[in-house]
Amino acid sequence: MQAISNDRIPNNVSLASDQRLQRALLNWQPSFINWWKEMGPEGFLSSRVYLRTAVSVDAEGWAFYDYVRMPEYRWGIFLAPREENRAIGFGDNLGQKAWQEVPGEHRGALRRLIVTQADTEPASVEQQRDLGKTCPSLYDLRNLFQVNVEEGRHLWAMVYLLHSYFGRDGRDEADELLARRSGNVDNPRILHTFNEPIDDWLSFFMFTTFTDRDGKFQLLALAESGFDPLARTCRFMLTEEAHHLFVGQTGVQRVIRRSAELMNQHNTDDIARHGGIPLTLLQKYINFWYSNSLDLFGSEVSSNAASYFAAGLKGRAFEEKLFSEHRALNQTYQLELWENGKLSPTEISLRSAMNELLRDAYTQDNLRAVEKWNKDLLAHHIDYQFTLPQKRFHRKVGEYADRPFDPMGHPISEAAWRERLSEYLPTNEERAFVKTLMQPITNEGEVAGWIAPPNKGINGQAVDFKYVLLS
Repeated sequence: MQAISNDRIPNNVSLASDQRLQRALLNWQPSFINWWKEMGPEGFLSSRVYLRTAVSVDAEGWAFYDYVRMPEYRWGIFLAPREENRAIGFGDNLGQKAWQEVPGEHRGALRRLIVTQADTEPASVEQQRDLGKTCPSLYDLRNLFQVNVEEGRHLWAMVYLLHSYFGRDGRDEADELLARRSGNVDNPRILHTFNEPIDDWLSFFMFTTFTDRDGKFQLLALAESGFDPLARTCRFMLTEEAHHLFVGQTGVQRVIRRSAELMNQHNTDDIARHGGIPLTLLQKYINFWYSNSLDLFGSEVSSNAASYFAAGLKGRAFEEKLFSEHRALNQTYQLELWENGKLSPTEISLRSAMNELLRDAYTQDNLRAVEKWNKDLLAHHIDYQFTLPQKRFHRKVGEYADRPFDPMGHPISEAAWRERLSEYLPTNEERAFVKTLMQPITNEGEVAGWIAPPNKGINGQAVDFKYVLLS
């Protein structure tokens, strides 16, 4: 039979020694390539892109740069190095040896966790497939494609787990990951945020700031898992996820910087007529994408989250660093829940609040990003501050789902919500305006007028480097 080599699929999981796994991945690989050609970046299959490829997990090998056509990208399978005698670090199985095989009693729950995470990876590629046609610069185009191919690699990482540890069920789940489609009415992606259209670059930058940051914290929680192959897989994925957050956070920052420049240049807040994005509209995009991303953590009170923690399947981010009591027993968390028409302080068991603990850590991380954006406004002498809406605002999942709260978290009437919705979230007209700015810029060193140029290039290259060789 045909063997998988490191040349075809870079890996550190000894693929060549596992004939069953070779056959399974060889059968899945053509379907993945067909999916990429159908649902990957539209119109750039033959373009050569200056991409980073992981070829090993060491410092020299995980970031190899060269021009490559995306369908020929070498999607590898990498796990962080194994820790000898690693023990489960939380829950009822605290101190027991980490599992190298799937415990039978946790098979269904682990598969569900892996499939839910895996489904987000191809979903985001599908959401972003048309963005290349309106890129604000070659630098940004390359960053989009880097994010896309790494989401593809993350899919490979999860599919490896499904094929390796879940038998026929895992193979069927891997096939389904290529069958669902973002935004499809009949067969959508699992989580609603990954069915939202991303048809302008401002949405892309917000998505990679807020939604990819959710990905960071989900991976941090899964990296604590007592199922060691999953923990090791997620630890390596986090090295790549950092670049996705960089693309989003600096992308939004460059939009803010350009808007501030236009405000000072023309001495007006009304910079839309000068080709800029007003700060108030940027705030609405923040409100939309942040609140959508909050939903990805699940319900505030969750028996599933409690069960995952108790079993040692999914922990808290930075468990060893931040927490001294790793069983989370006899502890509580206070929430304001909606009861009898009002918010009431309620204490719930800490284990049932694991989603909320992760959401809190996520919020603090986002606040640091917003603080950097506000410092840029101060540097331009602009008297405006961006804020994150309160976590009850615009929720579709959990205790506050579909209830009207203003961005400060105060309950309001349905009538007030409808009346003020255009103050809180982008209107159709405002989205249409943003789309009018999305004109492709593909000459080296040129940048669209609605966004500032980057401070520096990629991998030591100049900002005006030809990051994409368009065919």
